[in-house]
Amino acid sequence: MRVASVIDLGENSTVPPHRRVILDTDIGSDVDDALALALLLGSPTARLIGITTVYGDTVLRARLAARVAGSAGWTGPVHAGRAETLSGKEVWWAGHEGALYDDLDAERVASENAVQYLIDQVAAAPGAIDVVAIGPLTNIATAISADERFAGSVRHLYVMGGAFGDDEPEHNFRSDVAAARIVFAAGIPTTVAALEITRQVRIEQESLDRIAAAGELGRILLAEIEQWWRYWDATWNVPHDPVTVLTMTEPELFTYSAPGRISVADDGTSILHEGEGTTRIVTALDGNAVADRIVDGVVRAGRAG
Repeated sequence: MRVASVIDLGENSTVPPHRRVILDTDIGSDVDDALALALLLGSPTARLIGITTVYGDTVLRARLAARVAGSAGWTGPVHAGRAETLSGKEVWWAGHEGALYDDLDAERVASENAVQYLIDQVAAAPGAIDVVAIGPLTNIATAISADERFAGSVRHLYVMGGAFGDDEPEHNFRSDVAAARIVFAAGIPTTVAALEITRQVRIEQESLDRIAAAGELGRILLAEIEQWWRYWDATWNVPHDPVTVLTMTEPELFTYSAPGRISVADDGTSILHEGEGTTRIVTALDGNAVADRIVDGVVRAGRAG
């Protein structure tokens, strides 16, 4: 049974039928960012108004996001953001980012920095825009620090990150501990999907034919999935980021903790302190059902494009 709380969980009747969303992503390494973007584009309840990129070569990531989204017919703005982490930790780079594409330089990237775009959009519409953050939290933390209006104006923040219940640090939190601490101290209503939850979901071989048949977007995603499988010498992958998108678009698929406060240790490990706070974490899901919804949404986006 889901636990209700006083924080805005994004499930009440006052939510507009098409919520406005900004996706903050480190697309290009793990295929799950591209899958999350496709899932957002295929959602009947979300309207993606902009994309911001973070971590490493953010211009390349922005061009990749524009190419993937454009294949589904989306023509919104893509903004490159912070390349370096606030913590100073070196950026991890797989090396295959962008390798599948020709003429990426032709993809248009907005001139405005991602952090300023986030501030301008959210501050201009207080309580109206959700932010989905599926990379290190550097852009979000920088926006919080740069403008006091930002944290109080985000309707709800959805984060892929952390690991609760064991001692393993997760990539997004570990990559920029300083940013994670700023974000979770800001008081933004937040939902977190962490490793112990996302790892219960797999995209496996039987899903690939359906994805591949979903137009140009499907063909792009198939190539990205196969590239990621080769990188790990595997025949499946964990869709961490699409799971996070579903906590926003289909929250009824999940069970949640009571709201509390997240602390992040120097090594990136995380703890939820239940009680007074504005953050909840996902505590349970049906892995097969969630995997089916992810593939359904991706296919819907591809066919619409």
